[in-house]
Amino acid sequence: MDLDEIIARTVRLLAQLTRQVAIVQYPSLTRSSVQHVELVPLGATRLMMVVITNTGRVEQRVIDGAGEISESAVGDLRSMLNRAIAGLPLGDVPDAVDDLPAQIDPEHRPMAVSVLSVLLESLVERHEEKIVLAGTANLAAVDFAASLRDVLEALEESMVLIRLLGEAKDPSMLTVRIGEENFHEGLRSTSIVSADYGVGNQSLAKIGVVGPTRMDYPGTMGAVRAVARYVGQILAGQ
Repeated sequence: MDLDEIIARTVRLLAQLTRQVAIVQYPSLTRSSVQHVELVPLGATRLMMVVITNTGRVEQRVIDGAGEISESAVGDLRSMLNRAIAGLPLGDVPDAVDDLPAQIDPEHRPMAVSVLSVLLESLVERHEEKIVLAGTANLAAVDFAASLRDVLEALEESMVLIRLLGEAKDPSMLTVRIGEENFHEGLRSTSIVSADYGVGNQSLAKIGVVGPTRMDYPGTMGAVRAVARYVGQILAGQ
């Protein structure tokens, strides 16, 4: 399965188990490392670059105006890139590729510069986080102190959810925020149970549920912890 499918299955599973709103954060690129870079010629001056991270994220870009390219030059650059950055954390990529253009034949240097520019823009300079929800219909059966509309509006704001889930630090951590402990006014009639998931001892992102303050806390905490462990095991086996 690719990462999108893993996340989609995970958020649906958690919503079904808890009968609450499930939230899953995609693994942050800042905590990933490069697994493989593929370059595919699409024409005389066009390339496709595919970068796969160790957390299953796939970044795909089409590079136009890469200068005149050839199969052999693309193959050489592909090998050079993988030798230089495979296994490196994304934050270390800029230093690792800094002197690569100087090692390329001047005839194909424009291609290398274009590829490296798009690589850095795609992996290093992108800081957005992605959140997926499931089970919002479960809220219809709950009476909240605040209006359901306020709760739904808060859930639509991805940055609010990222702050509520908190920063991923430890795969064994479980966090519970009840009512007024939630900083967002629209969610002060709810409770949030969240946990980190990751590979080994490395946290990659957060997973959690939002529900009424009178939820079944032991059952919800157990489900969140179990599903976090489940998605971590799947990512580790990729």
